[in-house]
Amino acid sequence: METLSGNPVSPGIALGEIMLYQPCSPRVGQIYDPAGAEEYTRAYEEVVKVAALELQALSERLDMEDPEKASFFTAQQEILSDIVMAREIRAGINNGGLQPDEAIDGVYSKYAQMMSDLPDPILKERAADIQDVRNRLLRICAGDKEKDLANLAAPCIVAAKELLPSDTVLMDREKVLAIVTETGGETSHCAIIARSYGIPALMGVTGATAALRNGQYVIVDAIAGVLLADPDSRTAREYAQKKREREKEERLIRECLASDPTTADGERVSVMLNIEVADTHGLSLAPYVDGVGLFRTEFLYLGCQNPPSEERQAEIYTKVLSTFGERPVIIRTLDVGGDKPFSYLPLPDEANPFLGVRGLRLCFSRPELFHIQLRAALRASVQGNLWLMFPMVTNMEDIRKAKESVEKARQELIGQSIPVGDVKLGIMVEVPSIALISDRVAEEVDFASIGTNDLCQYLTAADRLNPSVSDYYEIYHPAVFRVIRQVILEFDKRNKPVSICGEMGGDPVAVAALIGLGMRKFSMSAEAVAGVKKTICALRTDDAREFAEHILTLSTAEEVSGYLRQKLAAPDSRIRKGS
Repeated sequence: METLSGNPVSPGIALGEIMLYQPCSPRVGQIYDPAGAEEYTRAYEEVVKVAALELQALSERLDMEDPEKASFFTAQQEILSDIVMAREIRAGINNGGLQPDEAIDGVYSKYAQMMSDLPDPILKERAADIQDVRNRLLRICAGDKEKDLANLAAPCIVAAKELLPSDTVLMDREKVLAIVTETGGETSHCAIIARSYGIPALMGVTGATAALRNGQYVIVDAIAGVLLADPDSRTAREYAQKKREREKEERLIRECLASDPTTADGERVSVMLNIEVADTHGLSLAPYVDGVGLFRTEFLYLGCQNPPSEERQAEIYTKVLSTFGERPVIIRTLDVGGDKPFSYLPLPDEANPFLGVRGLRLCFSRPELFHIQLRAALRASVQGNLWLMFPMVTNMEDIRKAKESVEKARQELIGQSIPVGDVKLGIMVEVPSIALISDRVAEEVDFASIGTNDLCQYLTAADRLNPSVSDYYEIYHPAVFRVIRQVILEFDKRNKPVSICGEMGGDPVAVAALIGLGMRKFSMSAEAVAGVKKTICALRTDDAREFAEHILTLSTAEEVSGYLRQKLAAPDSRIRKGS
């Protein structure tokens, strides 16, 4: 029995036969009939037309079958129509003496590499979309037929070097038992889709395709992060039993989705949703939550040649606000910087972008972008309960300046006879300097939300995207809980709401301790809602307070984690370090 290790990005257990998947391998340097640049340019434009028709057909097909996945091909249509890349390809043909496929390959590969080199894991995955479009264009150039995972003969475990968006969006979810790839991470399209379909996935399995063979029987343990090839009968039986037990537990957790998040002794806790896009999937849990605790608006700015217009933003914000009605929707203003660049937003090349021009700092440096977003949000405010939140706040001057910007946009709209609703203004608490003056901050704002991802990063001086210091990025560090406690106390004194919207808010183990610290509002990803509700309903606040008081006496993250897991008898929980 051979064991391979990987990163479990979609939890679960699967047993079955391997199918090695090899998508179309585009060939470059085709031998074309001698032709001039003008004919080659026409050939390139014809290839683009065919690709556009294919993507449109795929988007329309998914719109009927699985609407939330159609956005994957919408993003690729935008890449295909990218003016800058098209201009460079034509220049390569007309001035560089390149054939169409050579020009396509060169330009698309360059931009895919640029995205791949970015530090932000979500933006890195944009490289997969660019590579996917590149492969489509080169396949059409070569006249090859498309391959996908839509029509599988029998249930199987798919193993591949890499699965691109078009591979995973179209796969037959009923027959794909698990996914194993050599590349990819938690924020990849493949991982996102696998989690949404409930398909176990193991990524980063070095040498998987060379070590495995078609038809080979394997076990994928996407909890422990291992693949067992050719398991003995005893191991297979044990894992089959583990799989049945896990499926039973998952059913019990899913039953908690519609439950009221009230502790065993009657304390109501608010469970809210983190969203990135206002699509069917993003809003599907609206009936089961108390509102939106974090709308990451920077995703509206991705995949565009220009920043989204005021009209477009107002339309999207209105959709979210009207969906949730009287329940609060916390819209975080644009949170980008040197670690999340956009082609239309030139930014300085910073040695440490997490300490540079990002979040509210960037908005102040580009007031026209900030003003448009504020106008759009205020216009939408009449359709629901809008709470505006500012990220990367470091001092009181930031807060006051942001409030002045909101008032300016409000007065401008009123002067144009455009109705504006009542809006609460708050901040992200993610920088230690602002957390340590939370008594003053609570006097200045209507609410706050603690962003534990960045707060932990700044408290531990560990770049959360740098694997070399990952051991220092300790989400259970006692200092994190101590700072959170201080913020809760100061906001509670003033009867101002405070919530958790970082990944800690979706971790059932951390939630138990945070309730003990006095936290009563949590915002999390859709996948975490049922599990957190289950923890809340089984918890007594007296026990939670005991947990909290004890961990504040501990010295290390390992001690905190070990104590909480022992008390809750919880399975190991992973904190994803996404933004």
